[in-house]
Amino acid sequence: MSSSLFRTKKIEQSIRDTEEPEHALRKSLSALDLTVFGVGVIIGTGIFVLTGTVAKNNAGPAVALSFVVAGVVCGLAALCYAEFASTVPVAGSAYTFSYASLGELPAWIIGWDLVLEFALGTAVVAVGWSGYIRSLLDNAGWQMPEALSGRDGAEGFGFDILAAALVLVLTGILVLGMKLSARVTSVVVAVKVVVVLIVIVAGAFFVKGANYDPFIPKAEPVEAGSGLTSPLIQLMFGWAPSNFGVMGIFTAASVVFFAFIGFDIVATAAEETRNPQRDMPRGILGSLFICTTLYVAVSIVVTGMQHYSDLSVDAPLADAFKATGHPFYAGVISFGAAVGLTTVCMILLLGQTRVFFAMSRDGLLPRFFSRVHPRFRTPYRPTILLGVIIAIVAGFTSLSELAELVNIGTLFAFVVVAISVIILRRTRPDLPRAFRTPLVPLLPALSVCASLWLMLNLPAETWLRFGIWMAIGFLVYFLYSRNHSRLALGEDTPAAGGGTP
Repeated sequence: MSSSLFRTKKIEQSIRDTEEPEHALRKSLSALDLTVFGVGVIIGTGIFVLTGTVAKNNAGPAVALSFVVAGVVCGLAALCYAEFASTVPVAGSAYTFSYASLGELPAWIIGWDLVLEFALGTAVVAVGWSGYIRSLLDNAGWQMPEALSGRDGAEGFGFDILAAALVLVLTGILVLGMKLSARVTSVVVAVKVVVVLIVIVAGAFFVKGANYDPFIPKAEPVEAGSGLTSPLIQLMFGWAPSNFGVMGIFTAASVVFFAFIGFDIVATAAEETRNPQRDMPRGILGSLFICTTLYVAVSIVVTGMQHYSDLSVDAPLADAFKATGHPFYAGVISFGAAVGLTTVCMILLLGQTRVFFAMSRDGLLPRFFSRVHPRFRTPYRPTILLGVIIAIVAGFTSLSELAELVNIGTLFAFVVVAISVIILRRTRPDLPRAFRTPLVPLLPALSVCASLWLMLNLPAETWLRFGIWMAIGFLVYFLYSRNHSRLALGEDTPAAGGGTP
């Protein structure tokens, strides 16, 4: 039994599967498209809110260094993703990578994890986008009916019609083709980056050198908490992080890390890239570098405009402009955040459908969902199914307290990919690798340690919810997936899977 749980799928077979006419995706993306996808999903409200909030509570002006630390941690994972995505250019990202190195059960676990991560992330972002749009409508004198404004604050029936509508529109765009999705994303990302650059340039004129004193504030210890809302590391070892000082920089880094989440989704589009061996590393590493630079610049500006102790928590960047007598830019920031969340939502939905499609093509989920559209060459069945489900979830559910499940799911994927790089280097040294992660196994091991450290800093209740979802996944695997996978059925050639699902 144990041998069947850890049976691996040959990389050559995974690549051959992408050539089956009924299950082949259209290759239309370039390095620029991938970089735009990466920037589009990474830059969200975090750049407008998290920068100032963490400066006020954790690191002061040294938050700029926290973004550098978080960028380095993500860079370690990105190097591992770049090697895999260029070597195994197949849809599914970490799921596909682990199937080739760790085996079927670990692959199922990571795929199940990614389905939750991307689905929940899409719904959370859609609800956040709806809030910004309602705020802009209120400023224009238009107010949404309470019953159609979501569950938060609603008495009786409450449905977030704007969040649901956004998901359904983006679902339609994804069904029509990746190139159309890339064009829409390019336009929206261009607007978003321009808004960020306007904020940086305009804010630079209001910077006062005195606000950077002290650049690294004096350390303040934090009392260890108790209960499920406390970080797991506190419950295990009684250790509590400190705010400010040198250690405060690393405390802040564990918070701002989550503003980087999303670059790994670029890897899910490997199969739809024209030259994945060259373009996947460029797209993954390029988008991460651009976003790290923008984050550092924004954090320097916001802490220079207003002393870190005076920054607001809810909208620090917008309020900093108001404090300097320029409320116009607060509106620009709200507009940029609303526009930015559109692409975040689209690319999260894109990532989820590709993982679901890859799992279906391998038989771990019903193969009905692995057929591509005869004209658009997109996985339209899982896209429509998941789009409708997520639209309903986003419309009826208040998801703020579940958002951290997205974070633990991402970090778990980082750990699996880093371990997979080490294993595949040993088991398949003969594979042609267009991009090679440097300093293996040292660098992947550092990536694992860094990701595990950040996971331990998440609340215990997040671990509990994650464990429940994983337990459900084990049941699905042993009741269905284990006996229906193509490896279990002995379908080792493309012809064997060519029939009607």
